[in-house]
Amino acid sequence: MQKVIRILRYDWPMHFILLLTNWLPDNVAIVKLRGFLIRPFFKSAGKNLQVGRDVTFYNPSKITIGFDVYIAKGCWFSGSGEIEIGNKILFGPYVVVVTSNHSIANNSYYDGPPIQMQKVIIQDGCWIGAHATILAGVVMAQTTLLAANSVLSKSTEVKSIYGGVPAKLIKYAE
Repeated sequence: MQKVIRILRYDWPMHFILLLTNWLPDNVAIVKLRGFLIRPFFKSAGKNLQVGRDVTFYNPSKITIGFDVYIAKGCWFSGSGEIEIGNKILFGPYVVVVTSNHSIANNSYYDGPPIQMQKVIIQDGCWIGAHATILAGVVMAQTTLLAANSVLSKSTEVKSIYGGVPAKLIKYAE
């Protein structure tokens, strides 16, 4: 019963609003409007949420978003294990944030249930480059930059720049 309530209260209304607004262009007014309209369907969301087209949020009731957050076109957030997004965060296009992994059943990942659900925390002031992936259990420390096309599998240090597959510390931000 809880799952049905969650779907009716959070998931479907958000997906319906995103469906209705995805044909609109990604300009300043529309990304702010889209963010404003979907704010009530998260666990919590601060002011000035800006959301581009074709963004997907699974389990938005387990996603917390701070203020002044920009999420570009095509991002994908899987909130099964909870996601905490701080203030003043930038997500480039097609960023993926996952909070669980697949398991094997009947010799197939298809049949295996999700496992290792872990929270992802993205602290204030971070910038995640285009096509980057953040894996379950990661804490992105304050003011971290994750380079485009990187896969972040471990937590980061404050005021740092990470990049690569898997992402490694490149240098400290100045």
